[in-house]
Amino acid sequence: MFAGDRFFVIFAYLPMPGLYLAFIQYNYSDGIFKSPFVGFDNFRFLVMNGDLWRLTFNTVAYNLAFILLGNFLQIFVAVLLNELRRKWFKKISQTIMFLPHFISAVLIGLIAYNFLSYDYGYLNSVLQSLGLEPVKTYSNPTIWPFIIVLTYLWQSTGYGSIIYFAAIMGLDNEIIEASEIDGANAFQRILYIILPWLKPTFIILLLFSLGGILKGNFGLFFNLVGANNTALYATTDIIETYVFRSLMTNFNFSIGSAVSLYQSVFGFVVVVTANWLVKKLSPENSLF
Repeated sequence: MFAGDRFFVIFAYLPMPGLYLAFIQYNYSDGIFKSPFVGFDNFRFLVMNGDLWRLTFNTVAYNLAFILLGNFLQIFVAVLLNELRRKWFKKISQTIMFLPHFISAVLIGLIAYNFLSYDYGYLNSVLQSLGLEPVKTYSNPTIWPFIIVLTYLWQSTGYGSIIYFAAIMGLDNEIIEASEIDGANAFQRILYIILPWLKPTFIILLLFSLGGILKGNFGLFFNLVGANNTALYATTDIIETYVFRSLMTNFNFSIGSAVSLYQSVFGFVVVVTANWLVKKLSPENSLF
């Protein structure tokens, strides 16, 4: 058995019996296999209180923004880096853009709070010095989708662009040189050579990302917004933050397992559907 096979057996297949937690009412005294079987009762926590649509919509909408805008910016940055001719400037640019990836979500939340806080935030200090009214950021749900998406893009674009930049490095230089001899300018090289070359990479990364489209970035949301700010639930509450509140209140691990199964099944359906569409439109780029 190859090392890759052992990895999937240990970390993907052996833990699968743990999904049984989603169908029981787990308690510590009886353990997993002696706890009472409740069927699909654990899945009703989303349906019964009417939050299923809101949580699913928020989670999917944010992930679509992360995936589409993220990949667009990553490709854009990779192409720009490829067009830079001074190696020292290219290395410095890569380093600067790469650094936000290593900043923890806790520190990002702290920076955001110091900038957006109503009483002590830098933003309101500037507004008040200009004679303007301060902004109640943490009670205004309409602006948080922009803040969250921009924060995610700032943190992930530099790191994600490495994959596309590496793909560009795999392009045969003779093709670029031939296009220059034929009179193609930089824009034409990008449009007709580099972007088509990146198409398979983009499709593969897209399909992989769609598998987790119902799994939110809990660390980012929790540290930026928190899990208990009721004023922002309409636009910032995702499945992970809801489950966190449920677990912290009821200590119900069966709910967490039920949510994980729901997310996995949803992601599986999305990946299979997306791959079917890709296979219809571009068979050579499909995963299976």
